[in-house]
Amino acid sequence: MNNLWLAVDASTIDWSRAQFALTAIYHWLFVPLTLGLAVCMGIMETCYYRTKDEFWKRTAKFWQKLFGINFAMGVATGIILEFEFGTNWSNYSWFVGDIFGAPLAIEGIVAFFMESTFVAVMYFGWNKVSKGFHLASTWLTGIGATISAWWILVANAWMQCPVGCEFNADTVRNEMVSFLDVALSPFAVVKFCHTVISAWIIGAIFVVAVSCWYLMKKRETRLALESLRIGAIVGLVASLLAAFTGHISGEQVAEKQPMKLAAMEALYNGGTDQSLTAVAWVNPFRQPDYTVEEEPPLRIAMPYALSIMATRDPHGYVPGVNELLNGYTRPDGTREPSADEKIAMGKKAIMALAAYRQAKAKGDEATAAAQGQVIKDNFKYFGYGYIKDKAELVPYIPVNFWAFRLMVGLGCVFILFFAVILFMDWRKKDLANLPKWHYVVAIILVPLAYVASESGWLVAEFGRQPWTIQDMLPVSASVSDIPSGSVALTFFIFLALFTTMLIVEINILFKQIKRGPEE
Repeated sequence: MNNLWLAVDASTIDWSRAQFALTAIYHWLFVPLTLGLAVCMGIMETCYYRTKDEFWKRTAKFWQKLFGINFAMGVATGIILEFEFGTNWSNYSWFVGDIFGAPLAIEGIVAFFMESTFVAVMYFGWNKVSKGFHLASTWLTGIGATISAWWILVANAWMQCPVGCEFNADTVRNEMVSFLDVALSPFAVVKFCHTVISAWIIGAIFVVAVSCWYLMKKRETRLALESLRIGAIVGLVASLLAAFTGHISGEQVAEKQPMKLAAMEALYNGGTDQSLTAVAWVNPFRQPDYTVEEEPPLRIAMPYALSIMATRDPHGYVPGVNELLNGYTRPDGTREPSADEKIAMGKKAIMALAAYRQAKAKGDEATAAAQGQVIKDNFKYFGYGYIKDKAELVPYIPVNFWAFRLMVGLGCVFILFFAVILFMDWRKKDLANLPKWHYVVAIILVPLAYVASESGWLVAEFGRQPWTIQDMLPVSASVSDIPSGSVALTFFIFLALFTTMLIVEINILFKQIKRGPEE
């Protein structure tokens, strides 16, 4: 691995990143609707179980059909996504496969088989099993999908904040020493909660939008009104919880990934008493010159809010891009090394690793022990040894800045949207006879919900660049040494395949919605 970044063509890195991003983006178009619809249809079947009213059975079966169409598409893209780790990111898979592979294996063996089993009962078990068992199968299908998301997000959270592992110089691999630390890390718990809750919002908005379409067409009025209420309740609760878990996630990012926070805020020069930017003019097409710019122009900010979010102290210290690159002293007196110092220590660890392996091959245990200690002392910054220019350590600020504001801004819109629906219902407003534009707004919010969700992932993944594993392994040292043309070819094949799948799914969904529930 010593000279890996010299051996791999830069275009291979770019195409590999593009292909993985393409697959992940398309996959996430299907997953959140699966998780969100699972909650709504579970509530509807619970209403049927409690009331014995055939209307609720008919309603639950309708939403379960839409769930099934989306579920099948999500499975197909997810399988391809996992295979790409072995084809395009083989060095990454070798370096941390013992850790990263464990949650993915559990996801496939336990969670996926669980949801696959109960989804069959949910679809084909009507009138064949008891009402209680069928209700349990419906909820267990959703729980299985959620558990599947748990293990995927555990793997992703570990890449953001690696824990529970030790480096083995003999195998040149990171090896798991505590499964519980990996599976139950605070970063994983918060990431799971925030991501799954955001999926509930998408499911709720979808249910509300379809219901509004029926009301606009004067069809299926009772189904539309009852589904509208359930969707709005789930959506409002989920939106408020997403705001809460997002705040906790911000605290964790400030502690573990301060460069990501600086990029999200376009914070070039940090300090105490930091305000949170509401809006500013950050050129979306140019990486700013953070070495000379004081702050983005036309900035409107909330005083002390960033310090409160990051440190729970209005006077807390928040480092900016320049402090993180040039080094700084924390309020407690500890000093954070500069990027140049980290790069030097990383290279020292890489050179010591080469010397260690040579000494081991020669049977020189004394030298091997000495070099092993050097590796241990500097391994915290091992990944920095592959960084050629400290400017690489700064993520692309415009993407992080604007994606974060899109996510938060649309989240506020969703809270208001669901609250207005429930307020109108509470005031006995006739939701079935509103002006047409009310229903159109609900339908427009469906793609905006996906924009908000994808924006969150952009912040999560762009914000940790250039790292595949935070501070441990950069992207340049993770990629497979394969011809860039091969990756480019499969990129366009996947683009055509996934786009076709998306068009097919949307077409089938529209036809099923237009057809309506079965009599």
